[in-house]
Amino acid sequence: MENQNKEEIIYSLDITDIQTVAEQEIERELTINEIEKIKDLIAEKIDWYGTIADSISEKIDVSD
Repeated sequence: MENQNKEEIIYSLDITDIQTVAEQEIERELTINEIEKIKDLIAEKIDWYGTIADSISEKIDVSD
């Protein structure tokens, strides 16, 4: 991993993403308090390990 920035963000969600989904699902934006209520829950529900493992399996040839 020479010269690789280990702190590089690969994917992130922001408030705009949350509001886009809210608009589509409940036809309004969420309040600040509503966003605070769901922030941690969103992070807990994202299966980052499984997503990374699946991506490795799909694109990396481990037979080398």
